[in-house]
Amino acid sequence: MPRIESQLDTGSASFAENRAYQLGLIAQLRALEARTAGRSAQSKPLFDKRGQLLPRERVARLLDPGTPFLELSSLAGYLQDQPDPDASIAGGGFIAGVGVVSGTRVLLVADDAGIEAGALQAKGLEKLQRAQEIALQNRLPFVHLVESAGANLLKYRVEQFVLGGSGFWWLARLSAAGLPVISVVHGASTAGGAYMTGLADYVVMVKKRARAFLAGPPLLKAATGEIANDEDLGGAEMHAGVSGLAEYVAEDDAHALAICRELIASLGWAGKGDLWPDGPAPQHSAEELLGLMGPDAKKPVDMHDLIARLVDQSEFLDFKPDYGLATICGHAGIAGHRVGIITNNGPLDPAGSTKITHFIQAAEQSGLPLIYLQNTTGFIVGTEAERAGMIKHGAKQIQALSNATVPQITVMCGASFGAGNYGMCGRGFHPRFVFSWPNARTAVMGPQQAADTMEIVMREGAARKGLAVDEAQIAGLKQQIITTFERQMSAFYTSGQLLDDGVIDPRDTRRVLALALQLCAEARERELRPMQFGVARP
Repeated sequence: MPRIESQLDTGSASFAENRAYQLGLIAQLRALEARTAGRSAQSKPLFDKRGQLLPRERVARLLDPGTPFLELSSLAGYLQDQPDPDASIAGGGFIAGVGVVSGTRVLLVADDAGIEAGALQAKGLEKLQRAQEIALQNRLPFVHLVESAGANLLKYRVEQFVLGGSGFWWLARLSAAGLPVISVVHGASTAGGAYMTGLADYVVMVKKRARAFLAGPPLLKAATGEIANDEDLGGAEMHAGVSGLAEYVAEDDAHALAICRELIASLGWAGKGDLWPDGPAPQHSAEELLGLMGPDAKKPVDMHDLIARLVDQSEFLDFKPDYGLATICGHAGIAGHRVGIITNNGPLDPAGSTKITHFIQAAEQSGLPLIYLQNTTGFIVGTEAERAGMIKHGAKQIQALSNATVPQITVMCGASFGAGNYGMCGRGFHPRFVFSWPNARTAVMGPQQAADTMEIVMREGAARKGLAVDEAQIAGLKQQIITTFERQMSAFYTSGQLLDDGVIDPRDTRRVLALALQLCAEARERELRPMQFGVARP
């Protein structure tokens, strides 16, 4: 297979500037993640006093040492409830990711009870449900480390109450699909959250700490006048010996996690694939990816230079290289997995859309996973493009990617503007995974373009009505549009909105894709025993 001869000048001033810019964004990402972990760790004295492990300590204790953990949606909720970037706490109140327990890959979710006692935060429910969807798509056992105060009544939102029910729907679907659902209850599992426990196939509860009830003592007294304590109402020993809700009672957090590990081992689901998929390394260092993209999302980048630092031995078989020159399609390997790659060196035009459509259909024919490396200013516009059938060719492209059944994974590497986000398999088209580089920018159009468009509309509207143009009003409105667009287009903001599955260091792209592809391959090989309904308790 031909090897890409990269033209990237790693000694240039622009490379150095881009690298410094990217490193600054990565430092900001790590600082946001550290802020969340630090806020949770502030509860350590209380957890120590109660003989408990902090949520992140529980996750570390459960996972096999030295195995990969692909954390998901670490910025969920960022800038949502709290608009101040210096005060916003990301994560949505959950730790989520794909990890290895007793040799078995699982989808692991842990309530971050170190922050507001695990009360639900902005985007937390969506993060949980996205994790459940990933578990179902990739045929992974679902493990939930439960300790949550439930809904924050001071921040009550009716839509969270209604849409929160989808979390229970996903649990029922997982169990019925033949995927084990395991809940380890470390603390409170109350009200609707009690069904996070009730809908599990296996329940481990910690003695004297875990409790599950539909109405806690305060609500029970308010609703019925009955007075009961936590243990009698919903303690671990009651549920193990009386209600039958719990299968196992643990002495403490560590014991509960040890039981969970033994339980997962007993399922016989230990993977046979490589936990650290690798393959022949690229001929160019991943470090050089830092100098590829700069702050100007419209500046041209030859995506062959990115591919050369991503794929096995930097080998790439370019598909139709002389047709649709602004669009790149081709075959390559990532950690030994054969893939098709689709990316852009410019806007999507009729020839590019036709090329992508052909390539997707051919990949579908051979069962080849597709990797989309998004870097496009959108579909080309203008009289010539319209006469060439841009709409119909773009529609064919959308039809192909929407109906493809092979795994599709998207990496937002640079610009993702307009319908280009759609045509390159953005979040709305349900790729198996979506990851973003810290420099990625997503918007319906560029901020200045949006402002100029509104100015034209306002001036033409005033002219039709015979009115004078208020220059100050136009200038103010343009600045408002630019500010709004710039705030919402950053990767940190869009990731906070769960428009991806996480922001990643560009240098980790190959490793992240290798793990995602391994998950897809293992899911394809795993034989499930689905049922009409999930596992029900006697």
